[in-house]
Amino acid sequence: MDFIKVTEQKEPFVALVELNRPKELNALNRQLMLELLETMQTLDKNDNVRAIVLTGNDQAFAAGADIKQMADQSAIDMLMVDQFSTWDQIRKTKKPIIAAVSGFALGGGCELTMMCDIIIASETAKFGQPEIKIGTIPGAGGTQRLTKAVGKSKAMELILTGRFLSAEDALFYGLVSKVVPVEMYLHEALQLGKEIAQQSPVAVQLAKEAVNRSFETQLDEGLAFERKNFYLTFASADQKEGMKAFIEKRKPTYSGK
Repeated sequence: MDFIKVTEQKEPFVALVELNRPKELNALNRQLMLELLETMQTLDKNDNVRAIVLTGNDQAFAAGADIKQMADQSAIDMLMVDQFSTWDQIRKTKKPIIAAVSGFALGGGCELTMMCDIIIASETAKFGQPEIKIGTIPGAGGTQRLTKAVGKSKAMELILTGRFLSAEDALFYGLVSKVVPVEMYLHEALQLGKEIAQQSPVAVQLAKEAVNRSFETQLDEGLAFERKNFYLTFASADQKEGMKAFIEKRKPTYSGK
């Protein structure tokens, strides 16, 4: 894979996935996204991976989509290529994905971070949807996910002006989970992945599904989905081990079954 680097067991049960187009500030072309999809599908099937950290480099997580690849396309060309179907498939990754973000996360880069489950940002991180400045709008979920994350008014301001959001502002508005010095952002994300990987993989998957469902449904439907997944954990060996270990005052050993 040319544009994706994968390091398994970066921490126990944690895989590190790095976007690798440094000269282009990790601009997201179709080949990179196809490689990312293949990577996520492979890791999703790997029992030795329980959490995934997705990152770029210190200068850029991803500075946007590859504009050169799109500039001369017609509406029908874009419709037929259907490039966002790849994004939809990546979104279906069952294991938790932590975005470790430094530098630019703009346009498609911002949309990719918002497809992840948790965002850890360095102090230099900048988020934004500047598509309006090149005569178009976000197309991979920016108008929807940014609005749900920061609210209608702030999302409107950012999308209609193309302004960037600093790391501290992203934390204030709830877009990111934590902001740390640039030398710590990847370490922090890996440690978070390690902590999540110590939990029951079955429960983690069901919890991720339930939280994501809260963004897609009304409260009653979301509560019903959560309840179903809660009951489903009682069919797992992990639930029996977790509760038994609690009663016996010891650390649980989860099998992912």
